[in-house]
Amino acid sequence: MIEYETILCEMPQADSGIATITLNRPASLNALSRRMADELTDALGQLSADASVRVLVLRGAGHAFCSGGDVRDMAGAGPRSADESLQGMERYRRMTLALHEFRQPVIAAVDGVAFGAGMSIALLADLVLLSDRARLCMVFQRVGLIPDCGALYTLPRLVGLQQAKALALTAREINACEAHAMGLALEVVPWQQLHARALQLAQSIAKGSPIALSLTKQALDASLQSDLSTMLALEAAGQAVALTSPQHHLAAQAFVRK
Repeated sequence: MIEYETILCEMPQADSGIATITLNRPASLNALSRRMADELTDALGQLSADASVRVLVLRGAGHAFCSGGDVRDMAGAGPRSADESLQGMERYRRMTLALHEFRQPVIAAVDGVAFGAGMSIALLADLVLLSDRARLCMVFQRVGLIPDCGALYTLPRLVGLQQAKALALTAREINACEAHAMGLALEVVPWQQLHARALQLAQSIAKGSPIALSLTKQALDASLQSDLSTMLALEAAGQAVALTSPQHHLAAQAFVRK
């Protein structure tokens, strides 16, 4: 695996199946720079193509997940036209798709601030764990921007359209318990236990068949844009593939022996 400047990428140890990506700019509360976006896209592509990876844990270094887009990085780009800005957004589109379309389940372990693009990135994960000191905010309106990195897609699907509008238009900060109550997170845990709980959850998922995990994730993601007939067809096609997998045969034989 390539070494990066702004992230840490850890491959699964032994046969654990658990990979970890850590946003690693703690001095800036892991603000999302252009380099970090590019490095995250590259790492996600490599991990997604690696058959040993069954689960990915995404976290932030220090006491923050991600404070949002790096404003200094934005200012350093200088004045740009709308067309130039549109071209610049391409790297964030690639990053967003790489995370949303990651082959296997992704767990976001969110500690401290997840503001702006940081919140958007967390919501792209399949499962979100929050520490009890986590704070989330669609902060974009405070700097004259609109939500990006997939938030316009994920947020209304998680909390409903009216609540999504309220969060995006007011840029109101919410704490971990409120975020959990809205459906933005699976669990809230003490901050000292966050990483251990993320690994425990990842271990329970990694016990499954890599093929079945991937197919289940993809099918559930498709369900919100599909009807029952389409989903039944996806079930049949996916099950046909899963039934031929070595993991299914081994599990079935083990069950019979019991």
